[in-house]
Amino acid sequence: MKILKELLYSNDHEWVKVEGNKAYIGITDFAQNSLGEIVFVELPELDTEFSKNDCFGVVESVKAASDLCIPISGKVVEINESLEDSPELVNDDPYGSWMIAVQIEDKTTELDDLLKAEEYEKICD
Repeated sequence: MKILKELLYSNDHEWVKVEGNKAYIGITDFAQNSLGEIVFVELPELDTEFSKNDCFGVVESVKAASDLCIPISGKVVEINESLEDSPELVNDDPYGSWMIAVQIEDKTTELDDLLKAEEYEKICD
């Protein structure tokens, strides 16, 4: 299982990569491995606003369907449209296959509850 030190993580197995006031969000290697072969990803529309822990989409595998929960509040400013035609990219490279990017309103409060790599690793054991 791969966990990248430079990312932040949620208890629900989403990762967050912060670049300026934008956060890229995807699912972790642990999550994609648990799901198995991913066959479908449903993502929100641009400009949709979410509160922390809202469902922002669905990922379906040959085993199950799982809701995607957003670990921070924000407005969707980018969507990884390549996942619509090639959802298996999440299995191939979960950290390179971000799902959405959101505009972060308040980095201090939004990022406080996220886990650092070492903390996330402990919940995956």
